[in-house]
Amino acid sequence: MKLELTAVFRKVPEGYIAFIEELPGANTQGATLDEARANLKEAALLVLDANRTLSTLSKIIHRSPSP
Repeated sequence: MKLELTAVFRKVPEGYIAFIEELPGANTQGATLDEARANLKEAALLVLDANRTLSTLSKIIHRSPSP
């Protein structure tokens, strides 16, 4: 499945800030646009991985028998 997300890059005095509109927590910065782009890719992968892990844990907890 291919997922399309919106990456936003903004120039600031220190370089660039970047975030993904549809993925809360996926935000970063970089001295250059290329650095911000690479950092954002890593941030997005980390957020997606964390969400996947939390989803898996939630399923395990909800399947556990009640005491």
